[in-house]
Amino acid sequence: MSYPNAPDVATENYVVVGLATCFIRDEGEVKQVQIIEPIPSAALEALLKGTPTSYQFAYATTLGAILDGETPVKLPEFPAEAQFCDEFAFRAIATTRTYNNRPAAASHIPPGTKYDGFKFSLDRKRVLNSQNIVSTEDNVKQHEYTHKVL
Repeated sequence: MSYPNAPDVATENYVVVGLATCFIRDEGEVKQVQIIEPIPSAALEALLKGTPTSYQFAYATTLGAILDGETPVKLPEFPAEAQFCDEFAFRAIATTRTYNNRPAAASHIPPGTKYDGFKFSLDRKRVLNSQNIVSTEDNVKQHEYTHKVL
C-alpha cells in the first residue's frame, strides 16, 4: 500500500524512529518531555559514530507500523508518556525516503530491533518552543574602515 500524498513510499518501507529527551519552556520554567520522532539516514549514521545526542534509543521498523494513514501509531517499545513530534506523518514519510535513497543505512539497525548505544547527553538542551528575539543591541559594531580598501 502506498500513501496518497506520497506514492513513492509504501507501508513496508524501512524507517527508524527515536525517543528524544527535549525541553519546553513554559512561563519561565523548563519542563522535560519525551518526543518520538523519525531519524533520517544521515543523522543516524552520524549518531552511530558517537555524536552526542538527545536520543535515548532508536527503533527500526516499517512505515506502516508507525503510520495508519496519516495517524501516528505509538509502538509498545516507547513509553506511554512520550509524545509525537510536530508533523510526525510528514516527517516519517520524508525520513522513509532517505532510507529508500540510501539502502545501506538500513543495515545499521535491523528491522524490529531497538538500538540504545547512542552517546546520550543533555549538555546541549533541545528547547522545542524557544524564540530567538533579535534586538538592536545584538548588532556587532564595526569600525568605519571595515569595508574600505586601505
